[in-house]
Amino acid sequence: MPMTEQATGAHPQPRPRSGGQHSATVEHVTGAQSLIRSLEEVGADTVFGIPGGAILPAYDPLMDSTRVRHVLVRHEQGAGHAATGYAQATGRVGVCMATSGPGATNLVTPIADAHMDSVPLVAITGQVASKAIGTDAFQEADIVGITMPITKHNFLVTKAEDIPRVIAQAFHIASTGRPGPVLVDIAKDALQAKTTFSWPPTMDLPGYRPVTKPHAKQIREAAKLITAAKRPILYVGGGVLKAGATAELKVLAELTGAPVTTTLMALGAFPDSHPQHLGMPGMHGSVAAVTGLQKADLIVALGARFDDRVTGKLDSFAPYAKIVHADIDPAEIGKNRAADVPIVGDAREVIADLVQAVQKEHSEGQQGDYTAWWKDLSRWRDTYPLGYDQPADGSLSPQQVIERIGQLAPEGTIFAAGVGQHQMWAAHFVQYEKPATWLNSGGAGTMGYAVPAAMGAKAGVPGQTVWAIDGDGCFQMTNQELTTCALNNIPIKVAIINNGVLGMVRQWQTLFYNQRYSNTVLHSGPQAAAPDSGSAAKQPSAGTRVPDFVKLSEAMGCYAIRCESPDDLDKVIEEANSINDRPVVVDFIVHEDAMVWPMVAAGTSNDEILAARDVRPDFGDNEDD
Repeated sequence: MPMTEQATGAHPQPRPRSGGQHSATVEHVTGAQSLIRSLEEVGADTVFGIPGGAILPAYDPLMDSTRVRHVLVRHEQGAGHAATGYAQATGRVGVCMATSGPGATNLVTPIADAHMDSVPLVAITGQVASKAIGTDAFQEADIVGITMPITKHNFLVTKAEDIPRVIAQAFHIASTGRPGPVLVDIAKDALQAKTTFSWPPTMDLPGYRPVTKPHAKQIREAAKLITAAKRPILYVGGGVLKAGATAELKVLAELTGAPVTTTLMALGAFPDSHPQHLGMPGMHGSVAAVTGLQKADLIVALGARFDDRVTGKLDSFAPYAKIVHADIDPAEIGKNRAADVPIVGDAREVIADLVQAVQKEHSEGQQGDYTAWWKDLSRWRDTYPLGYDQPADGSLSPQQVIERIGQLAPEGTIFAAGVGQHQMWAAHFVQYEKPATWLNSGGAGTMGYAVPAAMGAKAGVPGQTVWAIDGDGCFQMTNQELTTCALNNIPIKVAIINNGVLGMVRQWQTLFYNQRYSNTVLHSGPQAAAPDSGSAAKQPSAGTRVPDFVKLSEAMGCYAIRCESPDDLDKVIEEANSINDRPVVVDFIVHEDAMVWPMVAAGTSNDEILAARDVRPDFGDNEDD
């Protein structure tokens, strides 16, 4: 398949030179031994996986490797998300391994997740013997065909001598340009066959030439627009993190004085505490960030893709704005919003060049005056700050739980969130000052991401504290990986925000489905009709108790605590932070009716943002276009 380019590898792993000379030493090995040697040479130090028939030949030499650690997970989905968490926390390529058929198909969800979020991932799968491919052999699945739409590239290897070259190419493709997942499917007989191993192999990728250096003319045009604008805004996406461009971003922001918004995938790219930071844009973004984009006369998009969660109703998004769109993937530019100045290039090089171009504009007396713009932005930020109400019944507020976890966490703590209300609250109420401290499933929205991703992050950076912020629905999808953590000395911490329901879906049912809570209650069985009422009986929530998360976590080798009172909150969090010899799980029983605000309803204009239920901001519109 052709390899089209897609944003940039932050810290690519060591890789062979294209067309490099082979080493003088030639080893006579099996294909399986060649695979493990190749993984060692590309710098892979951790592999998450589960053995099975077709991949079994690779597991024998893996046992002898002193350079590659294998983590035996409990489900292949856990292996994939762990590899993603490892990659997001370290900037290196994450690696997962599975057998053919169901083992490989269980990797589809994390591969799709990594594809949506541009995460460098190499998934290695076993395949039935080459002569059996296409015969519906036992545990055969066309994983190359299945994953073609959700990988940056994939390979089917049927000859042992191709293994080193393919592994080298896979790591190169995954980590360069716009990062993404690459699948390597290896037939069992290729793993068993005798071959020779030499390194580095010659790589020949004629169709793969990522453009990293931006065009100077486009940079100059962008700088002129920035200094001429009255209401500019920097719209920062995850590509800035992938490029390792956070230092350059801070220089550009402070040089221009323009406000900054960071998407859900870019939290930590610009310090939350910085006075120029407006927060996160999007469906649940801050009022200042969402409105700043709407009212801007210039949007400088850096490594962002104008996705629907940010733009809302696309034809009403940012109606006054010219667009500078910089991305390493030319396919993203103009895909959703036409760009007045398109810039193809690595975000780090783009921003560095923009800094020089803006400095030149300033030296020639062209400097933007954003005084009136900041007056409006400050008013919106001060009038509609992020906040929450404490429950009237004295129960735990989920927002307060997450906020206190963030405030009491050791410096440099990494937070991995599941998907739903707790994800948005973790984005809002934890302060992210540094890159690679916020991991989440942004594009795919994968429930079950948090626990295995936290496991992968902790395996990659064992010296940092890692908290998984999870919901009681998400937690029940992949919690078995706590056993993996306990047995492999990966002491993550898990906060279960336990409201007894599928919270985000329930919020939509409250707002848009007349409070008909169809199949979102987790803390009881089938709903029974209330006496003398046609509606479903409302049971007071005390969180999900079946299963008992404390007992379940203890059974998997974790230290577990339950917290139900605000009076115990700090003591419980501090206790969790003090335990570092095993995984810790805290079951926080929280109020079920808490909602995520602000909110832009799906399919509506960002102009219709609600700061809280039935509270529509008054912006005092008086644009002077």
